[in-house]
Amino acid sequence: MSDRYAKYDKLKFDYPAERVLRITFDRPETFNSVDAETHTQMTDMWIDIDRDPDINAVIVTGAGKAFSAGGDFSLIESMIGNSHEIMKTWKEARNLVYNIINCNKPIISAINGPAAGAGLVVGILADVSIAGKKAKIVDGHPRLGVAAGDVAAIIWPLLCGMAKAKYYLMTCKPVSGEEADRIGLVSMCVEDDVLQQTALDIATELANGSQSAIRWTKYSLNNWLRQAGPIFDASTALEMLGFMSEDVKEGVLSHREKRAPNFRKDCPI
Repeated sequence: MSDRYAKYDKLKFDYPAERVLRITFDRPETFNSVDAETHTQMTDMWIDIDRDPDINAVIVTGAGKAFSAGGDFSLIESMIGNSHEIMKTWKEARNLVYNIINCNKPIISAINGPAAGAGLVVGILADVSIAGKKAKIVDGHPRLGVAAGDVAAIIWPLLCGMAKAKYYLMTCKPVSGEEADRIGLVSMCVEDDVLQQTALDIATELANGSQSAIRWTKYSLNNWLRQAGPIFDASTALEMLGFMSEDVKEGVLSHREKRAPNFRKDCPI
């Protein structure tokens, strides 16, 4: 493994084919949840990937039965009522999305189970997103008591339309791999036993194609996302504002106690 990625020790890196880099969320005991250090690493690594002259395509997947369960409770609880941590996380959440958008290499996600939160950012923002039939995609922010931030507002309406985006983002209902394919939320859904090989085949094809043509195509298409930058910035800022509220305390507690949340019914906004 190149020393280029040695510092990203919270993630697993390997080369499954020539000029193909594979990144694996590798905390299967927690369904590959993202702690504070992992969040920082998965934000910063895209800059090194963009500059790496030895790779032409990237695969992202998860170890075990999950893609990534998103931010773990230790990360979430460190933010509640803590303006310093909120500002730090807001900056990383913003940079994570923009670093992926601006990374010149095509990114292929192999979504092999539950995908939520920060992990879902990579899964759904990938240039080619492939879901296994056991995939379960969910943006659970409102269930936690904060606005749907991360990558929701910048990409969901563009992929599956505003009506579906509002329904799934406000209700936090999970989307299966097959349903995600049907509504256009992912590029395709395949049988679970061929998911990884399908991702590798596509990555290899892209790695062997005209790199200037592929990279300029990605850059051009991602201008749709850059146009939505103000929408994304607002949604992420509102998500962070929610971490100063009473609702997020109840949201986290209800998750820990495995019960439905009891949010206040009145709201001044």
